[in-house]
Amino acid sequence: MHDMTPETSAAPVCPGPAPDPHGPTRYAVPPGAVDCHAHVIGLPPAYPFVPQRSYTPPEATAEQYLAMLDGTGMTYGVLVQVSVHGVDNRLMLNTLRANRQRLRGIAVIPLGLADRELAAMKEAGVCGLRLNVLYGGGIGFDALGSYAALAREMGWHLQFLVDAADLTPIAPQLGQLPVPYVIDHWGHFPVSRGLEDPGFQTMLALLRDGGWVKLSGAYRNSVSGPPYADTIPFARRIHEAAPDRCVWGSDWPNVANWGPMMNIGELLDLMADWVPDPVARDRVFTANAQRLYGFPPGAGVGGAA
Repeated sequence: MHDMTPETSAAPVCPGPAPDPHGPTRYAVPPGAVDCHAHVIGLPPAYPFVPQRSYTPPEATAEQYLAMLDGTGMTYGVLVQVSVHGVDNRLMLNTLRANRQRLRGIAVIPLGLADRELAAMKEAGVCGLRLNVLYGGGIGFDALGSYAALAREMGWHLQFLVDAADLTPIAPQLGQLPVPYVIDHWGHFPVSRGLEDPGFQTMLALLRDGGWVKLSGAYRNSVSGPPYADTIPFARRIHEAAPDRCVWGSDWPNVANWGPMMNIGELLDLMADWVPDPVARDRVFTANAQRLYGFPPGAGVGGAA
């Protein structure tokens, strides 16, 4: 790991999240809701950035993250190891340990870690591993089988940051995985490709066959921009394919976004269009996510957990 500062890399600097995150205006977030995708980010020299990163983010502290959960009405949260820190999971793990009942984590690790290191991660609240082929600093699919075996041994799942177009050649492998897997941001799929796009159709087939997906990243997949209405028919198809295996994520602090910076409340409002039925929508926020990430079923412990 190199000690990189923002000034020593060509990776473009991205803006920070919108201030004062709030909940939706079109419905109430149910008790026990889980934000299944967010990041904490430190700054060099304490938390070095990897040289091969795709962007340079501002700091996103644990305190800011917890304030976002509180402001949006989320009972629980899932932190995903951010690509710019590579396999240095320290900040995420420290945040998990300080909030063990409220948070879970998805780590990015090299193969070959000692058993004691893996056990410490699990004790902190890690419940999955992320493979990332889109942003510099991630780990790709070359060792998919080995990571799947490790995840099975640890009782974890796998999470993939991948373009839907790249799912088709690996679909047979995914169908044979011995652990659950989750597709980030519904495959980083630009909606300009259309509903009949082969990659999108492959993703739907994988979801029908048992895959999980994050209903997140509207601003990454939209072509028209806010309020992201062009994403609605795609999200509805996705939810229809796997209503019990969809979860929601804010993607806070919304890194690598150089378009309009939305408030998390606006992304939550979009869920009223993505999943119009209130009962089904509440299931996405609660029962589905609680089952996948190991949170207690039911209303949960409230924002002060």
